[in-house]
Amino acid sequence: MPDSSLAAVVRAAAQSLADAGVPDPLVDAELLAAHVLDRRRGEVQAAIVRGDRIDEEQQAALTRLVSRRAGREPLQHLTGVAPFRHLELSVGPGVFIPRPETETVAQFAIDALLNSGEAAPVGVDLGTGSGAIALAMATEVPHARIFAAELSEEAHAWAARNVAGTGNLTLVLSDLAEAFPELDGTASVVISNPPYVPDAAVPRDPEVRLFDPALALYGGADGLDVVRVLSDRALRLLRPGGVLVIEHGELQGAEIRELLTADGWRAAATHRDLTLRDRATTAIRP
Repeated sequence: MPDSSLAAVVRAAAQSLADAGVPDPLVDAELLAAHVLDRRRGEVQAAIVRGDRIDEEQQAALTRLVSRRAGREPLQHLTGVAPFRHLELSVGPGVFIPRPETETVAQFAIDALLNSGEAAPVGVDLGTGSGAIALAMATEVPHARIFAAELSEEAHAWAARNVAGTGNLTLVLSDLAEAFPELDGTASVVISNPPYVPDAAVPRDPEVRLFDPALALYGGADGLDVVRVLSDRALRLLRPGGVLVIEHGELQGAEIRELLTADGWRAAATHRDLTLRDRATTAIRP
């Protein structure tokens, strides 16, 4: 008779995921079990130590999810949620899944809002995707007025779900090149995590290559097509002294600094993430 202990079931799930090449198989197995059991991961770990069992229906549900994860469907698509800073965001097909490294990029925008000295500073997130950065700014700087634009109808729908009820956040469906003309010259910070993968640089990870929307990934031959548009739009949106924050690939910092400097930005600087890879470039509106 099969072992129906939670420990055995999670162990088998982790082995299946490891065999499929999933990077953190035990973590994912525990998180999928937590999703099925409607518990936190720590509660699942405690239940394993106690020797708790799992019923047939729950085991069947977990098996189905493990099979999909072994096919490299993103964990966040299976659970329907992605953590970001202090937030838990709804995500799924059609929207870029927020990454941990973007949490550090968002901090630059949050700091700019906090240090602006204005009673109600304006922050703009162009290409908001799930709404992660915009919602972080709105909730961590509640006296700010935050505006977010997203071009994809699918991603916009996820963002709308995530930001619903956030009183200081305005979300629109718009190309970033045309977003918020009424704000020109007023923003304290403009931030974007634009598509920056060169068209020929197809990502290795199946989760990214097969499931993240191409519109959120690819940025032209050198990956910087959208960055060029962003530079122009942000120059008009920001007030003098306002800050631009751009997330990018680890090898793009020098080229982006050169691009921004040529466009007239001041003090272009590239910053590393927690893995010590170049991850964001900031610049100041003259």
